[in-house]
Amino acid sequence: MPISTDPLVVGRVIGDVLEPFTNSVSMRVVYNNNPEVINCCEFKSSEIVNQPRVEVGGDDLRTFYTLIMVDPDAPSPVDPHKREYLHWLVTNIPATTAASFGEEIVRYESPRPTAGIHRIVFLIIE
Repeated sequence: MPISTDPLVVGRVIGDVLEPFTNSVSMRVVYNNNPEVINCCEFKSSEIVNQPRVEVGGDDLRTFYTLIMVDPDAPSPVDPHKREYLHWLVTNIPATTAASFGEEIVRYESPRPTAGIHRIVFLIIE
């Protein structure tokens, strides 16, 4: 069996947090005009205090998406008993726009890990 180089598999997002899936819409996440967030990049807590700009792709303006941001390693990667800690939830985001056009159900809460390196997962679902 070949070893995967997919960062979502290597980072244990696929298999631990999500089942395998096929991307159907693009998403772009940017904190404070820094470079775009990509899989397996690292940020200091001070760099993610403010809510990021999240752009959603798609091509059908009648399609709406939900943004979910979770920490599967809360409170620590060694003892993640609060796994899937919800940091942000935005619904009804129209295709080809940004999270700011949706309805914020759970306000953005900046991740503040107290122990270890945490994975933060952004997920867009239809």
